[in-house]
Amino acid sequence: MPSRVVDPARQSPPTHGRLPTAALTLMALTGFIVIMTETLPAGLLPQLSADFAVSEGTAGQLVSAYALGTVLAAIPAIALTQGVSRKRLLVVGLLGFLIANALTALAPSLVVALAARFVGGAFSGLLWGMLAGYARRIVAPEHAGRALAIAMTGTPVALSIGTPLGAWLGSVVGWRWAFLCVSALTAVVIVAVLPIVPDARGGRSGDRPRLHRVAMIPGVAAVLAVVFTWMLAHNLLYVYIAPLLSSAGLGLRPDVALFAFGVAALVGIWITGVLIDRALRALTLCSVAAFVVAATVLTVAAGSLPATVGAILAWGVAFGGAATHLQTASANAAGRSADVANAMLTTVFNAAIFAAGAVGAVIVDGIGAQAVPVATGVLSVIAFLVVASARRNGFPATARP
Repeated sequence: MPSRVVDPARQSPPTHGRLPTAALTLMALTGFIVIMTETLPAGLLPQLSADFAVSEGTAGQLVSAYALGTVLAAIPAIALTQGVSRKRLLVVGLLGFLIANALTALAPSLVVALAARFVGGAFSGLLWGMLAGYARRIVAPEHAGRALAIAMTGTPVALSIGTPLGAWLGSVVGWRWAFLCVSALTAVVIVAVLPIVPDARGGRSGDRPRLHRVAMIPGVAAVLAVVFTWMLAHNLLYVYIAPLLSSAGLGLRPDVALFAFGVAALVGIWITGVLIDRALRALTLCSVAAFVVAATVLTVAAGSLPATVGAILAWGVAFGGAATHLQTASANAAGRSADVANAMLTTVFNAAIFAAGAVGAVIVDGIGAQAVPVATGVLSVIAFLVVASARRNGFPATARP
């Protein structure tokens, strides 16, 4: 195994055992804002459809526009801003979200809203591409995985609490106020970031690697393959959970199921934070295996409420640490090219979201919602085999020093 290259852009991290919890919490809030902004329209489709006088399917393109912005912007944004200090980049990204959500809230037409959403997605690509590396740089190396786990808690919290809360708020006071509230929260986070979050230098201009060279670093391609297959498996279930539950006839509401999923995901984040710095490979293998088990249960015991609830909880625990597993593996494999590798990861992640929407529609409309967990199981098996085969690079058996 090649020795790990020390990142020249990394500032001297603290040597004591305490983590900068307040700074990492603000990074988690940043992730919360990013994910809530991405998923909020899904809970507001009836209101958006009525206000813009379009079908719900057309209004749903507000999610697609955001994802498209992320896919197109993540890699070039990180490549162009590698020399910028991480704190300045974080503030700029948050300002972009404040403006994009405000413009969405004030949009007089769907076209304007789509443009604002595309811009928001572009800033999402920027933030996701740098956030993982930033969180790891402000702590001692032996705490990098735990710091990343804390910084990533915003994702499950947004999925379990933020999006349902935004949907409720939109139904009570209108969808525009829901987006304005996200902008207001963004402003509060920006004000807190300025005095609390420590800075970290960007890389030198000569350190900017070419994408194909990063992709050829041993282990990076394996991690990206796992990102696509695992996140495609997840998003098939997440996006199409409503028709799946409806077809099962269990009386389990999608919002209740997703809340349970989100709470379980927080447990997964906690487990990841405790173990990731010494057991990345084992955690990833167990998490993907749990996906296989959950998908199998949802396939063969679809008529059982306890079995379905148990599968959803297992799915949540397994997914809770997924982003941390994958970003840690990517950063470890890429070394000083971690930011570019994580930008590639963000692009592949959002490509999986796109694919899940298309593939899931074909499955649900052509075969039936009962086939969704089957597809999830098959994809999870593929992801498991890739992780298992990447024992030397990507998901090594021992932690790197």
